[in-house]
Amino acid sequence: MSHKPFETELIADPAEAVARATTIYETNTAALRDAFARYRRGEQFDGRIHAYYPFVRVRTDLNANIDSRHSYGFVSGPGVFETTLTRPDLFGDYYRQQLRLLAKNHRVAIEVGQSDQPIPVHFAFSEGIHLEGDLSPERLRMIRDIFDVPDLAALDDRIVNGTYEPPEGAPRPLALFTAARVDFSLHRLRHYTATSPTHFQNYVLYTNYQFYIDEFVKLGLKLMEKTDDPVEREYRSQYSAFVEPGDVTTYNANLSGDAGHGSPPARLPQMPAYHLKRTDGSGITMVNIGVGPSNAKTITDHVAVLRPHAWVMLGHCAGLRNTQRLGDYVLAHGYVREDHVLDEDLPLWVPVPNLAEIQVALERAVADVTRLEGPELKRVMRTGTVASVDNRNWELRDHREPVMRLSQSRAIALDMESATIAANGFRFRVPYGTLLCVSDKPLHGELKLPGMADQFYSAQVGQHLQIGVRAMELLRENGLAKLHSRKLRSFAEVAFQ
Repeated sequence: MSHKPFETELIADPAEAVARATTIYETNTAALRDAFARYRRGEQFDGRIHAYYPFVRVRTDLNANIDSRHSYGFVSGPGVFETTLTRPDLFGDYYRQQLRLLAKNHRVAIEVGQSDQPIPVHFAFSEGIHLEGDLSPERLRMIRDIFDVPDLAALDDRIVNGTYEPPEGAPRPLALFTAARVDFSLHRLRHYTATSPTHFQNYVLYTNYQFYIDEFVKLGLKLMEKTDDPVEREYRSQYSAFVEPGDVTTYNANLSGDAGHGSPPARLPQMPAYHLKRTDGSGITMVNIGVGPSNAKTITDHVAVLRPHAWVMLGHCAGLRNTQRLGDYVLAHGYVREDHVLDEDLPLWVPVPNLAEIQVALERAVADVTRLEGPELKRVMRTGTVASVDNRNWELRDHREPVMRLSQSRAIALDMESATIAANGFRFRVPYGTLLCVSDKPLHGELKLPGMADQFYSAQVGQHLQIGVRAMELLRENGLAKLHSRKLRSFAEVAFQ
């Protein structure tokens, strides 16, 4: 039983093209949900149930005169380019922006139709489906005989990695991710963070310690409180709500009298997320990724489908130089990648450059919050190479070999996540940066022990968090034209940012 009634149409207006894709998506997912509801009630089906994602396609006959200062919004040359779309409720503004740029740069109309990529039944439910309590083991096993389920062949990252080669005569990709790959990550985000992907903001902070989250929660809830100070009220009013795991939402009392809602989860998820929201989505999300490169890769693999404008790592590190002091900041301008989780996706010979726009914002944020300038600023912050490793107890190895390599690389700090965050930012074309805080100096006898750590945390974490928030606000103020870098484009880049 297949449902494929939509013909391909040629549409000049990008907004109308997205509206047409929305109709296809909503009609087909509604049909899937209806069929699955009948399956739950025990109805028998004679054949398989299919529904398909919408697609958009452009055709270009010649190279257009593209403004080379732009980093996206155009295709690499003549040809046919196509992508499937999902969740227009979440990505509608994004799709309209990308298609407007394409139509403007290439002066082409947009083909919209129904693809041959089936929608897995799980992805027809935006917040997931829970089956175990409703269906017998036999009916659970039969789902794949009746409905399409996620197919790994449609979920891989060959486009992102630059290894995808379309079959002879097939269109080239228009976006980094297929619709199914996006849906997969949206569901993973809810699982790992206990918040809906609809709450994620365009500026993302990652941290490896709960202390930073505690400070972010205090800040977020404070900004939601009503104030009579006109300057403070204006600042707070840029943020509309604060969301915690379980989609627990606190609204800004300076903007509305809406009561909060949501229920905290019984236990925190693996990587809880918190969202300081703006109505245009340009607020700040913070995620506690925990310790280690595996978590760092996992969360960035999924956040990337939301196409954030920037992500930055805030966390602790081991200072490697005797001149550093506990509490000093490290602004990464290069990375030694010994995390190994991305070796097959992004070979080690690929350089991961710093991005000037991020570097400038982070340095200015340190200056703004500490109120230091010039030589005094250099006294508390050092720019240099950060080494990221996958062995938390690297100190227990024979010191001679790792110390020699760290010295040869000119590393000034060591952690377990920053290179992964940066490398996946490079890989996914998401502007990235790192600002760490020295919490111990193991090569110089200052180990992270309870007494020293408690003193450091109480004195430094709040300031470090303020710096991260300030940097994100500076990036937003500077605008996207300055942020998205041509450094992240490959030879034959996709058009969608």
